[in-house]
Amino acid sequence: MKIAGIVAEYNPFHNGHAYHIEQTRSEDGQGCGATHVVAVMSGNFVQRGQPAIMLKSDRVQVALSGGVDLVLELPLPWAMASAESFAYGAVSILDGLGCVDTLSFGSECGDTALLEKAVDSLESGNFSSLLHVYLDMGISFPEARQRAINEIAGNKIASLFESANNTLGIEYIKSLRRLGSSIKPYTIRRFGAGHDDDLPVGNIASASGIRTIIEAGRPENAAPYLPPYVRGILHNALQNGRCPANIEMIERGVLACLRLKSKEELASLPGISEGLENRLYQAIREAGSFSELIDRMKTKRYTYTRISRIIFAAFLGLTSNTEKLQPPYIRVLGTNERGAEILREAKGAKFPVVSRASRFDSLDEYSKRIFDTECRASDLYSLALPKPMQCGLEFTNKIIKECL
Repeated sequence: MKIAGIVAEYNPFHNGHAYHIEQTRSEDGQGCGATHVVAVMSGNFVQRGQPAIMLKSDRVQVALSGGVDLVLELPLPWAMASAESFAYGAVSILDGLGCVDTLSFGSECGDTALLEKAVDSLESGNFSSLLHVYLDMGISFPEARQRAINEIAGNKIASLFESANNTLGIEYIKSLRRLGSSIKPYTIRRFGAGHDDDLPVGNIASASGIRTIIEAGRPENAAPYLPPYVRGILHNALQNGRCPANIEMIERGVLACLRLKSKEELASLPGISEGLENRLYQAIREAGSFSELIDRMKTKRYTYTRISRIIFAAFLGLTSNTEKLQPPYIRVLGTNERGAEILREAKGAKFPVVSRASRFDSLDEYSKRIFDTECRASDLYSLALPKPMQCGLEFTNKIIKECL
C-alpha cells in the first residue's frame, strides 16, 4: 500500500484535477505510483475568502467519483487563511494520519528539487530582515518576499513565487519540514490554463474561469472542461438550487455584521496588522456593497484576497492565531473501500478521527470551538445559495460512501 495525500478545494473539480489524480496513481516514470489517495479539502468557504461555488457535500461526491478514496475536511480557520497557514493546517492533518507516504501536488515548475531550494531560501538567516526592509517600503507581502528571495538565491528561485501553485508547493514543503514529517513531497507539472487565467487551453480551464461561466448561467459552456461525472452532479445541484453560491445573496448580511463590530473586535481578526483595523472600520461605515468595501480597502500592500478573507473572518466569527496552530481533529467527509483501508492504517493517528458530528461532544473544548465555528459557517453559507437551506447541515449531512 502506498498512500498519497492531496490538498484541494475542488472549486469546482475540473479536468486538471482529474489529471493530477491520474498522475498521482500512475506507475510510469512521471507518476507517483499511489495505490490509495486521501484528499484534505476545504469546506464551504475557500482560501480566496469566498463561499465555494458548490456545497462541500457535492464536492466530496465529485472527489470520490474522480478517484479520491478518502476525503477529509480542512477546518474553516485554515481553509480561509494565508497560503502559509492553509498549507500548515492541511499538511498537519495528512501527517496526523500517521500513514501517508507522499504529498502530491501540482506546480507550474514541476520540479520538487527546485521548490526545495526555494524553501531553503525562506529558511536562510537573512530572509526575515530583507523581507521587512521591503515591507517597510509599503509594497505587498508577495512582492516583498520575491524581492528578498531574489537577493538571497537569484531570479530563478525568486520567479517561482510568481505562480500560485509553485507558492503553495513551497508552503507544503515548508510545513513538512516544520512538522518533522516523514511524508515525501512529489510535484506534478501543471499544464493548460494557469491558476486564474480567463481563457482555457485545450480542454483545461482554470477553476476561476469555470466559476465565471457557471455564475453567468452558462454551465453548458463549462462542460468541455469538466469530467462527465462532474457535469451530472453540477446539473443536479443547479436544478435543485444548491449551486452556485453567490456573495451578492448575503452581502448586506455581511455588511450588517461588520457595522456592529468595534475597532477592538476588528483588530482581533486574522490578517489584521499595523493598524489596518482603523482603515477597515472607516471603510465599513462608508461602503454600501461588498465590492465597494473591497475597493475602499485595497492598496498595493493589501490585496483583494487578503481583504476578502478579513471581511469573511469577521462575518463568520474567526479570530486571529487559531490558524497558526494545528487542527485538533481529523474529520471524515467521504470514503470508499480503499478509504476505509486508509482509516484502518491510521489507528495511531495523532488527532481524534471523527466520522459523526455527535462525536464532537466527547472531544476537548478547543475541538468543540472549531466545530462550532464550522457549523455557524455552514448555516450562513446556505443563505448564499439560490435556494437557502435550513440550519444544521453539519448534523444532517452524513459521510458520503461510495462503492468501488
